[in-house]
Amino acid sequence: MSRLRLSNRVARLLWLQSHGLSQTPTGQLDLAQIVTDLGFVQLDSIRHIERAHDHIIWSRNQNYRVGGLDNLLENRAVFEHFTHDASLIPMEFLPMWRRQFQRTSDRISKAGWFKRMPDVKGRAEIKARIAREGALCTSDFDSEGPKPTEMWHRPAHKLGLDYMWYAGELATCHREKFVKFYDISERVFPADLWRQALSHDAQIDWLCRSALGRLGFATAGEIQRFWDACSNAEVRAWLAQNKTGLVEVDVETAQGTKVASWALSDIEARVEAVPEATARLRVINPFDPAFRDRKRTEQLFGFTYRNEIFVPAAKRQYGYYVYPILEGKRLVGRVSLKANRAAGVLTLKQLWPEAGVAWPAGRQAKLESELGRFARFSGLAFTSGCSG
Repeated sequence: MSRLRLSNRVARLLWLQSHGLSQTPTGQLDLAQIVTDLGFVQLDSIRHIERAHDHIIWSRNQNYRVGGLDNLLENRAVFEHFTHDASLIPMEFLPMWRRQFQRTSDRISKAGWFKRMPDVKGRAEIKARIAREGALCTSDFDSEGPKPTEMWHRPAHKLGLDYMWYAGELATCHREKFVKFYDISERVFPADLWRQALSHDAQIDWLCRSALGRLGFATAGEIQRFWDACSNAEVRAWLAQNKTGLVEVDVETAQGTKVASWALSDIEARVEAVPEATARLRVINPFDPAFRDRKRTEQLFGFTYRNEIFVPAAKRQYGYYVYPILEGKRLVGRVSLKANRAAGVLTLKQLWPEAGVAWPAGRQAKLESELGRFARFSGLAFTSGCSG
């Protein structure tokens, strides 16, 4: 079979459709289906306007309200574990995630700071206490001696809790004000899913195939980074074993070059059916899964983005927390926003249109309409204080 060529326009449309951003974000909300379609939703503790995970869902359906994901977790529709970061994952994916518990616990057990965690006996005591008393959070324990001065210090009991969470011995049963509560996994995970034992190869096949399906088209590295639940070598071996059932694709970048990629066998049908993207303008969270892979974002959209949260203020090009602006199939700019919760106001601090993007009154009106909706989502009123 000859290689399929995807124009940059079609590649963008496929990408946005795969991530639920091609349609207008209205209509009946099916929260569980959104999470399933995305594969996972990354959790983030920073509440700038709203926390990233809530903003990510709202970007796809603006009938979503803060707290909906917490309800999914409490109702066991999703579980929390580690992809490239802490994430909510559909519960039905649990049997395909078993090897990831082992992989992450093996990896962190080699990290220097985890050497301070309790030994096997100490961890067993922590687990026994949770079994007796029910779900507990880190503040329910006390193992803190003289506090070290290093950054990101965690007390020994917290390291033990996290290690058992990574290993699948404990699971997140709920969160309160973003504080994680740990319980015995058997009390959180449905028994039928927890008992399923898939082979190593079956799990690898599902991880690679489901990643590629959600990506639409991808290189081996992009498949590996989607879940971050298998190695690059495992992905390459899977591609070699399944080559005859996949389609080789050349994807045109925004720069006019091409990237050799892979797709599932239904790619041509997907191309034929791909819709145009809505002209709706949306303010996108920096952790949104559609744009988390910065290299892919630059290749597809010609948009260079760096999260500057941990960049010293004097070295930031734009600011602490800057939101990309998506309009149709283009990233047309970025904005800095400020929430004054005491005054109940969301302010547009600064707008940076992309080079070559005109910013007439109509586009500004679309932006302010979207910011008004975003403000209401966060319980605020929008006011423009922008300097362009």
